[in-house]
Amino acid sequence: MLRKNFTTHTTRAVVGGRSCVRCRILELLSMPTADQSKSLRNPGCAARAPPHQPSPPAAAVSNPRTANNLTHPNPRCASTSTLRFAPTHDELITQAMATENFPTATTTPPAPAPAPGAGLDLDELYAFALDVSKQAGALLLAATQRRTAGSSLGTVKMNSVDLVTETDEQIEAFIKTAVTTRYPTHAFLGEESYTAGADRTYLIDPASSTPTWCVDPLDGTVNFIHLFPMICISIAVIHHGEPVVGVINAPLMGSLFSARTGGGAWHNETTPLPFISPPPPLPANAPRGCIFSCEWGKDRRDVPGGNLHRKAESFITMAAEVGGRGGRGGMVHGVRSLGSAALDLAYTAAGAFDIWWEGGCWEWDVAAGICILREAGGMITNGTPTDPDEIEGMHGGRDGGERELEDVRLGGRKYLGIRPAGDDADTGETGRMAQRRVIREVWKRVVGLDYSRPGG
Repeated sequence: MLRKNFTTHTTRAVVGGRSCVRCRILELLSMPTADQSKSLRNPGCAARAPPHQPSPPAAAVSNPRTANNLTHPNPRCASTSTLRFAPTHDELITQAMATENFPTATTTPPAPAPAPGAGLDLDELYAFALDVSKQAGALLLAATQRRTAGSSLGTVKMNSVDLVTETDEQIEAFIKTAVTTRYPTHAFLGEESYTAGADRTYLIDPASSTPTWCVDPLDGTVNFIHLFPMICISIAVIHHGEPVVGVINAPLMGSLFSARTGGGAWHNETTPLPFISPPPPLPANAPRGCIFSCEWGKDRRDVPGGNLHRKAESFITMAAEVGGRGGRGGMVHGVRSLGSAALDLAYTAAGAFDIWWEGGCWEWDVAAGICILREAGGMITNGTPTDPDEIEGMHGGRDGGERELEDVRLGGRKYLGIRPAGDDADTGETGRMAQRRVIREVWKRVVGLDYSRPGG
């Protein structure tokens, strides 16, 4: 920046009778003659150079830095007399800056990314989401009673396990009306109102400051049809790509899970999550001793290398005896499938499940659950690592010398969640260190799933 100003400066000639910075520096260099100095001056500066002053004889030089250089330090000078030692580059700059209002180069740090939830009244949004979920829960209970009387079994969407019922549509319409009436400037994304397959790009823009309500009106539709009680309503508020409010209401179970950023996670609004407080440490030999939660999903194509085969391979490896599967057997305590990704996440936040691994989920399936799991103290990341080095736990992170895991992007469709974990007083391992350790142990045993989407 300084060099550029020295060579291109033509307008900062004389201000109040003062010479420009370039000429000041030339003066400091002790140009040999007035004529030579004049020829090297900045043509835009009207200040006159002082006449050249002869230097003392060589014997008078006492500066040890110039004792072996008795010629003029400026190679453009014809004089052979020894002058004072030429200032260093740093000295020149310091002297010039002391007498000139010279603009200094400054580096403006980039503006921090907006914090999710900043500028929003999260207490109000949280209270409204709770109220709407309770009203929607009452509608779901009424629909369940009609179901026992033999009401409609539903309509096929993608295949016989991807279903939608009138209840799904009615509850979503109720929630959407409530939200758009109360918050007309907010965006709304619901499973049933979304045109499935029309656009498989990310549905949530992380750069958007517009709050987005992300709703699954009935997660566990197949369970509802079979009257298996693991069904719920999932409501999330997303801001700058992150869920900041999450509510999961399972009315047939009498369970309401909820959280907001900075407010903790709760069961039925009064019991903090996880259920055991403080939470126990994760098993030292995990995944042994863990409950592993997973789902078969809707992709049932019997194709070698397809998602069905990959999931089956992963489930068997996690369940196999220690030493089995080529030494990768996980020997988990048990494998659980609730038929609802939202409830899988809720019970992971509660500490009932140790590990949740899933692929194929959409934003409305997981947004509320991610908020609840994080606020309970759990950890969520990608189902498989994007960087293979992460499996080995390279150093460079904040806790225990372990590198930080990459943040999961909502909409990535492949997830891995770990329950809240306490510190281990015997080993000194913190809960966060243990969560990362278990994540890497799971990654070693599962097969990557193919649920890609544009931008993913």
